[in-house]
Amino acid sequence: MPTSDADNTLPIARVRALAELAARRGWDVESLLTEAGIAPVLLSEERSRVTWTQTAELVQRLWRSTDDELLGLGLQPVPRGTFRLVCFGLISAPTLGAGIRRYESFGRSLPGFPAMTLTESGDEARLDFDLSGIKHPLAILIDTMLAISHRFLGWMIGGRIRLRRVELSYPRNPDFDDYDVLFGAPVSFEATRPALVFDRVQLTAPGVRTEEDLTVFLRDAPAGVLGIRSYSVSLAAQVRRILQRGLTDGWPSVDDIAHELLMSPQTLRRKLQEENTTTREIREEILRDAAIAGLVRGEETVAALAHRLGFSEPSAFSRAFRRWTGSPPRSYQHPAAD
Repeated sequence: MPTSDADNTLPIARVRALAELAARRGWDVESLLTEAGIAPVLLSEERSRVTWTQTAELVQRLWRSTDDELLGLGLQPVPRGTFRLVCFGLISAPTLGAGIRRYESFGRSLPGFPAMTLTESGDEARLDFDLSGIKHPLAILIDTMLAISHRFLGWMIGGRIRLRRVELSYPRNPDFDDYDVLFGAPVSFEATRPALVFDRVQLTAPGVRTEEDLTVFLRDAPAGVLGIRSYSVSLAAQVRRILQRGLTDGWPSVDDIAHELLMSPQTLRRKLQEENTTTREIREEILRDAAIAGLVRGEETVAALAHRLGFSEPSAFSRAFRRWTGSPPRSYQHPAAD
């Protein structure tokens, strides 16, 4: 699970979807959020963000409340521990392709999980999921299912499966701005079935993990699975990785960034503009995410955090934070600490 100040945060829309699911089932949403360190008031502010740790904690609590790894959204209940057993069943597969084919054969033993189908055409491999038996599949279920599958399979072969594209079976939601972080590939919407599409040659990649590796990997699921760092290969993501040094060692200039990326400053600005961002906006996002992470951890005062992030005084930090998130810093401090 990412824990550094430089890690991306998630839009509140992700948590809101889980909260709405819990509310429909009559669970105590406020308690679930508070126990995960998320102030319920943040649900009403569109600019709110949460950390990966908070989101994973919320999912773990929902798992415990339901004893269902699909939170009641699958074809049938999936008792906790099922995903772990599946992973142990796949870990000994000699190649990525063999592992996927092995999962296909598990179908009758896993009636709650959507069926997964691997097809090969030309130089493409396509892994799609059949959700036809689920009346109202939620975007949060689809995205999580694809992300976990992608990251586990990549981990199994000791690397990363480079995706050509991701196909989602629901309309685009403007509140979700984290697809690049989740998948690092072009995303299309309203597809017949959700799918991961990648180079066919990757199916021959050998499995390299042991059962001991898997035990460590799954120790704090879903954090251990979803918490792998951003897979984004966009220019904005490359610039972010360079600018992140500014949190500890001075902010690189546009010229510095362009030099490191082997392009002119003019080209850098133009290409970032094509991705609808600027170095200034990326720096602001880094500061925002670092501020949120610091407030959530609660290990320093607002004044100390403001100073660490380079603000001249706490009031300047508070104004910037409200501009970023729509809320004052105290809204992000652990509710139980109030």
